[in-house]
Amino acid sequence: MNLDELKRVAQAIVAKQKGVLAADESSPTIKKRFDSIKVESTEENRRRYREILFTTPGIERNIGGVILYDETIRQHTREGVPFAKLLSDRGIAPGIKVDKGAKALAMSDGERITEGLDGLRERLLEYRQLGAKFAKWRAVIDIDEHKIPSPYGIRAHAHALARYAALCQEVGLVPIVEPEVLMDGVHTIARCETVTGRVLESVFSELDAHRVVFDGMLLKPNMVIPGKKCEHQAFAQEIAEATMRCFYRYVPAAVPGIVFLSGGQSDVEATENLNAMNAMGNHPWQVSFSYGRALQAPVLAAWQGKEANAEIAQHALQLRCRLNGLARDGKYEKSMEHSN
Repeated sequence: MNLDELKRVAQAIVAKQKGVLAADESSPTIKKRFDSIKVESTEENRRRYREILFTTPGIERNIGGVILYDETIRQHTREGVPFAKLLSDRGIAPGIKVDKGAKALAMSDGERITEGLDGLRERLLEYRQLGAKFAKWRAVIDIDEHKIPSPYGIRAHAHALARYAALCQEVGLVPIVEPEVLMDGVHTIARCETVTGRVLESVFSELDAHRVVFDGMLLKPNMVIPGKKCEHQAFAQEIAEATMRCFYRYVPAAVPGIVFLSGGQSDVEATENLNAMNAMGNHPWQVSFSYGRALQAPVLAAWQGKEANAEIAQHALQLRCRLNGLARDGKYEKSMEHSN
């Protein structure tokens, strides 16, 4: 493990005004995205769509890393340049999703656990050969108003995340640790804060036990936010205050950056909430983003699977990257949404 290199990569991903583009949708997920714009999910259409994203002019100003899927890290541009090399040459770190999705947690009622630890060391070594600089593992944590997640479920996820992170650092990849408390359901923002705190406490305890070096990793968590069906929906300032209050309690200052997931928020909501957190002032870690839909939804809507729309789609990505870069400094304003 080259700790200096891990630190350098982690810090570069969350450098000033930068964050992460999550383009690691699985084949079933990208099919749903394409279905929404009536585009067939063929390998070539998926390749071309990702090429439009990765060749967008100027995104390196606001994108420090891109998370790829297994299929995508093996693909090339039309000119034959591997996507990982294309990104690296632009100063953007290529990353890779390595978990294999969530399955039912044994001896539990309604909880899930992420799988993919078997053979992970060998897969990580291969991905590093393909050009990856970091990896990502998502823990899907269901939540209700009373019983879920259970202490057992939280421990199981924390243990898996720690094993994954240790393997990453051992082979020289920066681990992005993603414990996602879902925003589905009717739970309140207070319930989300309580559960998120329990999850973070358990995750960092396990990371420490597995000898993971905190300053050579990044954290990709949910914001503290009420469930989609909750009667009271919070404003950006309330979300920012609850989130920072929770994270100050449980996230070590040694972690270089927190790259929040959007978790079903709209593109504008995700930017507003990130901006509100950074407008509070400086924090011990870089407070950044790792957005999928919140960066890509306008791109897909503009592209519509038509080559003639490729440039318009890239303009949509440029705008979202720029606005989230401003939100990194707490300088975003909603009026900027319609700027060129």
